[in-house]
Amino acid sequence: MPEPAPAGLVLVDKPAGISSFKALQPLRGPYGRKLGHAGTLDPFATGLLLVLTGRATRLVDHLHGLDKEYVAEIRFGARSTTDDPEGELEETGASTDEASVRAALPGLTGEIRQVPPAASAVHVDGERAYRRFRRGETVTVPARTVTIHRLDLTRFDPERQTAELAVSCSTGTYVRSLARDLGDALGSGAHLTALRRTRIGPWRVEDAAGPAAVGAAAPRALAWRPAAAITAGLPQVPLDGDGVRAAGHGRGVPCAETGEVALIGPDGALVAVADADGERARPRIVLGAA
Repeated sequence: MPEPAPAGLVLVDKPAGISSFKALQPLRGPYGRKLGHAGTLDPFATGLLLVLTGRATRLVDHLHGLDKEYVAEIRFGARSTTDDPEGELEETGASTDEASVRAALPGLTGEIRQVPPAASAVHVDGERAYRRFRRGETVTVPARTVTIHRLDLTRFDPERQTAELAVSCSTGTYVRSLARDLGDALGSGAHLTALRRTRIGPWRVEDAAGPAAVGAAAPRALAWRPAAAITAGLPQVPLDGDGVRAAGHGRGVPCAETGEVALIGPDGALVAVADADGERARPRIVLGAA
């Protein structure tokens, strides 16, 4: 009987041209079929995917809500039906300049209201918006509040009418919508032409590896982090051997903390995520001692 896959997190650098789901396929060799990921990337996009392995798939909610960073290339003078290079383009014939782009960025920074693309995974009347879009329906996606922490122009090419932006934003932000809205603000129209995700929370793409490289390596050998890294921001409650056995079977353990806590075994492994009331911590997500 094969050993269970280790509970943890693989930092994957997704290449362009494949879906996030397909990027997981090479990992099934060393980590088995039980994989999950937080935050997909469109096929044209590259960069950091967080892939959960083994019992750590139960911790996916702890990866939601993390801020993200991107490097985005935007082309002015053309709109896209999908706000990215995969849609049908409509040339506007309008151009812009570097000074105008820089002047428009503050209006898209901070807490803003953003309308996700029609071809997005947002639910509209109980169905993914992109499914309605692909059927040719007119899709009205409601606006949402997102936060753009940083929006810096790092390069402008007047001949190609492209700009490279460094984006730091809250979860739920669509960089495609930022590109569209920047083009609308300038009156030129614009769409996203390339996107690379460089950070999710504390994890950076520099520490990631490509799917093929991870798939060819032994478990834990490349771009892998133990499950305890996922809950490093929670209060850490150390357990002795008896505590590990109790928590591993879902029983409460003594704890002076309140709120959500991480129960950690003597070897540093995450045993469970628990809810504490100042006296005891009752496991809610149990990973076990392995």
